[in-house]
Amino acid sequence: MAVTATDTHRTIEAVWRIESARLIAGLARMVRDVGLAEDLAQDALVAALERWPESGVPDKPGAWLMATAKRRAIDRFRRGKLAERKHQELGREIEAQREMAVPDLDAAIDDDIGDDLLRLMFTTCHPVLSTEARVALTLRLLGGLTTAEIARAFLVPEATVAQRIVRAKRTLAEAGVPFEVPRGPERASRLSSVLEVIYLIFNEGYSATAGDDWVRPALCEDALRLGRILARLAPEEPEVHGLVALMEIQASRLRARVGPAGEPVLLLDQDRGRWDHVLVRRGLEALECAQSLGGELGPYALQAAIAACHARARTGAETDWARIAGLYEALGRLTPSPVVELNRAVAVAMANGPRAGLELVDRLASEPALERYHLLPSVRGDLLFKLGRLDEARTEFQRAASLTRNARERTLLLERVAACAEGPR
Repeated sequence: MAVTATDTHRTIEAVWRIESARLIAGLARMVRDVGLAEDLAQDALVAALERWPESGVPDKPGAWLMATAKRRAIDRFRRGKLAERKHQELGREIEAQREMAVPDLDAAIDDDIGDDLLRLMFTTCHPVLSTEARVALTLRLLGGLTTAEIARAFLVPEATVAQRIVRAKRTLAEAGVPFEVPRGPERASRLSSVLEVIYLIFNEGYSATAGDDWVRPALCEDALRLGRILARLAPEEPEVHGLVALMEIQASRLRARVGPAGEPVLLLDQDRGRWDHVLVRRGLEALECAQSLGGELGPYALQAAIAACHARARTGAETDWARIAGLYEALGRLTPSPVVELNRAVAVAMANGPRAGLELVDRLASEPALERYHLLPSVRGDLLFKLGRLDEARTEFQRAASLTRNARERTLLLERVAACAEGPR
């Protein structure tokens, strides 16, 4: 069957999505500049778009892209007026491969790829960058997403994302951030930054902060893929496995989190038969791995343990809410946060009744960090509703609806406002 140019372009898109992170990572090790590495990778992609429709897709497309990018690199070094020292440092390895009569494509793609990807993760998530810049650059260079795809995922203008990425690459270059895996005392804080970025991406997919969709599964998939890669590259880090466990278990609920029309379905109302039990099993295995490495009290492992309590319960009524409340208490001691305390209040309410939960929630009313946080009035409204204090509950649900930026969540909260006229079910 004839292969059309359109088919080839689709193949190139798929190859790029699979290979781009490895390609950029390998190039960044050589040129020590992630911005230049991406430019070289893009040059190789353009070459593929020009040649493959006529020549056909090579047997090892990733290796072809790497070899092409390396040739472009040495050409660029020769054209530019780089300092002789840098020319010698960066050009020697690439020049050696260029002078080979037959390119060694296996060597082009396989040298130190795992280490390169790990270096790239630590670079794109460097604390010198803003949170928004870290997320955008990670999705661009490691996730293989286009600027337009990132903009759509986070509901911001494409020009804004493009500017974040350009500034991030310039900041890394100006700060002289080394392309390396940090060691010693710095490693823990830098790893924490990597985990934070991955989980931010996942959370935006799991519970969208704005827009018309309650969930965006593609972002969850991107974060899960990055987390799984990181777990393979840093298998000795318990918190990496803790984060993967948390994401696997939470992702298992994605199909059950929305109804037929895309409406939100809250945890206790979900059909647990629709949960993905393969992901649950993978999550529980990752949690066991984190615990076996001595990381059972890490912040992500604790959150994964909470998710595991839900995953192990056959019904909502069988959930061990007392254990969940205890885990949130441990999490609050480790990483004090009013949001953690709000979640603990929910667990206490489920374990000991709405009055006990409301006492904890009311202590959070003056927290500045929760002033515009829609889930505080939402939780308070729910507890008041269960206590039969319907007028107060209606006021809280109205406030929550005015604070959320997600259209689906706003509709759900307004339905709760209407339900206050009917009383508890």
